[in-house]
Amino acid sequence: MNFQNPYLAAFDLECGQLVRVIFAALAIVSCALALWQFFAARKFPLHQKIPDFSFTPAISILKSLKGCDDTTAASLESWFQQNYAGKIEILFGVANPNDSVCRIVRELLQKYPAVNAQLVIRENLSGANAKVAKLAQLEKLAQHDLILISDADVRVPPDFLANFVAPLREEKTALVNCFYRLANPATTAMKWEAVAINADFWSQVLQAKTLMPLDFALGAAIILRRDALAQIGGFQSLADCLADDYQLGNRIFKNGHRIALCPVVVECWDAPMNWTQVWHHQLRWGRTIRACQTLPYFFSILSNATLWPLLWFFVSFATTQTFCAPLTALAFLLLRIVLAQNLQRRFSPGKNLISPFWLVPVKDLAQVAIWFAAFSGNTVEWRGRKMKLRRDGTLVAQN
Repeated sequence: MNFQNPYLAAFDLECGQLVRVIFAALAIVSCALALWQFFAARKFPLHQKIPDFSFTPAISILKSLKGCDDTTAASLESWFQQNYAGKIEILFGVANPNDSVCRIVRELLQKYPAVNAQLVIRENLSGANAKVAKLAQLEKLAQHDLILISDADVRVPPDFLANFVAPLREEKTALVNCFYRLANPATTAMKWEAVAINADFWSQVLQAKTLMPLDFALGAAIILRRDALAQIGGFQSLADCLADDYQLGNRIFKNGHRIALCPVVVECWDAPMNWTQVWHHQLRWGRTIRACQTLPYFFSILSNATLWPLLWFFVSFATTQTFCAPLTALAFLLLRIVLAQNLQRRFSPGKNLISPFWLVPVKDLAQVAIWFAAFSGNTVEWRGRKMKLRRDGTLVAQN
């Protein structure tokens, strides 16, 4: 005989239905956000170059360096090979005269004697962010009114400067930045990270831009007016910040200036990384975003277009006898993969830069762990140093 309480059975049924409805709603929301992200990206004139190269103001290029790998020389050399009619100077800053990158810079200085460039060595820098501390020293030596900063691993096309400076024709624009792609995903772990960079990051920035003007900067390459930089206290004011690029753009925006996005995409070339290295990189990125935009990052879990459809699929498959809901959930998951692969193809010209489709859901599920980890700790690993991240986004070195 069945002695099950009918009220309990009805309650269990209602709970099961409620859970299905909740996961169905979350799956629909994540799918809608993915579509919004996709169409926002499609509207942006990605890779579009300017037809007029007559605007050629003088530019000081500041490069903060530490260490090198097999890709460093080619990346740095691309800045010497610019087809730009205006005056440029390139200042390379290092903190240690015995740094291995010094040899590469000196070889480039000998190879391109016509380029106004120099190696600047400054020891005993002040500031937890060593990169910015070096930029603060280079800023004092810069000769021109436009300052361009770029990470050491960034490689640019020969016409980059001409395109990058163009938005500064408008006087209200004080800062220009651009998107970047991971150009050499040599390992499976890096191909996993390439989904985050070459499919999601740039399209999410454009998605946010549909709601409000860009109020931060992307650090791969930034060009800005010197007077706008001086208004926020120069680079020295950012010397303890983890997200120096975000803070630089945000403070300039708060001073009433406009930030522009250049359609040209630069390349980031990194040494091969394993899963542990990529995990630390992504975790640092997650905790950086959490520190800068806590509430938006908290709700970003809603946009995970793999997590919620999968949960909906498993709950529906276990609690219903129809296949409509499970099949719809799988269709949502397939849509997520198709959109991500399409965004990668649009962002990256080479087929070798497009990660395998199965890494899209793997990336999304791993992103859940990163999301939890971002809120469960306040330490980051940066160039072999462990740093404590304060609530205000500044860093403290740990022993």
